[in-house]
Amino acid sequence: MLPDHVEVHRAPLVASGYTNKRDWSLPPERTRVWSGPASVQPDRSFEVRSPSRETAQRRLRVYLPHGVAVDSADRLLITGRWYEVDGAPMTWGAGNLRHVRVNAWEVEH
Repeated sequence: MLPDHVEVHRAPLVASGYTNKRDWSLPPERTRVWSGPASVQPDRSFEVRSPSRETAQRRLRVYLPHGVAVDSADRLLITGRWYEVDGAPMTWGAGNLRHVRVNAWEVEH
């Protein structure tokens, strides 16, 4: 049983100076590509403190059902907070515990 609700969102590619990049600035342009049950587990949390800035980061491990199309440039919406996909999602296709594992990352200033 997967107890958590997760949404996978994708932004359109736009041309920039030398390459294409995802444009997250326009919410109507975002597309929800998947929504459903998942398992969200804490990975780690840490802070960087300096005289000029305090930054907190959270990392999660998100286990999605096998076959969910998630990309390293996508973002996840989990309990009202936005997380970036950190690295390439990994698919485990063996046995009856097939899944897609995603590392999710959030920075708070």
